[in-house]
Amino acid sequence: MDQSIKFDLDLIHRYDKSGPRYTSYPTALELHEGFGEAEYRQQIAKSNALGGPLSLYFHIPFCDTVCFYCACNKIITKNRAHAVPYLDSLVQEIAMQGALFDKSRVVNQLHWGGGTPTFLNYAQMRQLMEATRTHFNLRDDDKGEYSIEVDPRETNDQTIAQLRELGFNRISLGLQDFDPAVQKAVNRIQSKEQTFAVLDAARQEGFRSTNIDLIYGLPLQTEQSFAATLDQVLAYEPDRFSIFNYAHMPSRFKTQRQIVETELPSPALKLDILQMVGKKLTDAGYVYIGMDHFAKPDDELAVAQREGKLYRNFQGYSTHSDCDLVGLGVTSIGRVADAYLQNNKELDEYQSSIAEGKLPVFRGVALDEDDKLRRAVITQLICHFDLDFSKIEQEFNISFHDYFGPEFASLNAMQNDGLLTLSDQGIQVLPAGRLLIRNICMVFDRYLAQKQQQFSRVI
Repeated sequence: MDQSIKFDLDLIHRYDKSGPRYTSYPTALELHEGFGEAEYRQQIAKSNALGGPLSLYFHIPFCDTVCFYCACNKIITKNRAHAVPYLDSLVQEIAMQGALFDKSRVVNQLHWGGGTPTFLNYAQMRQLMEATRTHFNLRDDDKGEYSIEVDPRETNDQTIAQLRELGFNRISLGLQDFDPAVQKAVNRIQSKEQTFAVLDAARQEGFRSTNIDLIYGLPLQTEQSFAATLDQVLAYEPDRFSIFNYAHMPSRFKTQRQIVETELPSPALKLDILQMVGKKLTDAGYVYIGMDHFAKPDDELAVAQREGKLYRNFQGYSTHSDCDLVGLGVTSIGRVADAYLQNNKELDEYQSSIAEGKLPVFRGVALDEDDKLRRAVITQLICHFDLDFSKIEQEFNISFHDYFGPEFASLNAMQNDGLLTLSDQGIQVLPAGRLLIRNICMVFDRYLAQKQQQFSRVI
């Protein structure tokens, strides 16, 4: 499989508009409060009837300090005692949800995100993992994909050893940028020594995959400064990179109002940075997985993409397309059977639901047949950069050309622009179209027109 990319400035300028990241379809904007605990229980019953492995996501919302760019659901506090009542509620939710899923279903994927999961101390992390093992069927053979997000400022050698002991075998390190001026502008002061000590410790403890998160488009960044950060990280050869485009949306995310807008790089400069990133990483031997993600050619994500087994969920790209995703904790989102659902977004509401013995589901959406069809099309395109019409036709008993007749006008225009090739058999995304894969997927999104202004720009 050709996993290369081509940077075409003219195309990027013409197609740079707002759109979803497609960690789900329909997107989270379609979740509604008419879907609650009763509907979720129905979907769990359907899921159990189908069987198969599970994926668990745990949201740990606490952070010691605020990073001004952050758009995550988090609670900023230096008081570690705030984690105690939350952890009690989370353990109760684990028991409640675990009782509803067949215990024979193996957990092949587990992820702790946040916030900062390592805000918890070792005893609390062990309590959380033990509760999970009691109520769900966790693997004992280290063959699962058990991952955690860590802040190197909150982590040391002992923490990494403890995480490995608890069963984690993949780790993602938040970094964003090493430049001191940029760090000060976004209120995230983090040294190279802290960062690389954690990376070294993870390798020594036998973590099978290491990922580094970077963000381009932050205040005071230049192409040269970000290249310096990238060079320093490349010297340590992490298995994966997640390099995100900073989306400045202060009307939605209050912490971003502390960023000085005049210090943000221009759109042209952001494109220069992105082009530099793509060249440096591909020259270093990494392959473009898609949607901000690069990996070494022998990494599980790159292999899964070449073998046609890559999937995309709320944590990004995954090798476990066969897993229903159970979300646990405040604001977490899950995908079970034919539905997406989200827990309460406010901490007091989440804890009140748990105290009353209720599942903390406050909204969701059950997919209809059109949703499932379009999800299959979008997932195939965003993960593999191609689409075989016959496979979709066989799975959904449709004629692709008849069903998606109106979409072909947009696809033909994209073919004329060199984003893709279109034939009677399918779609093949070209190297120039891979950076714009969101645009191609948007062609098949029937909800997009009325919601487009609520998404970040694709580039």
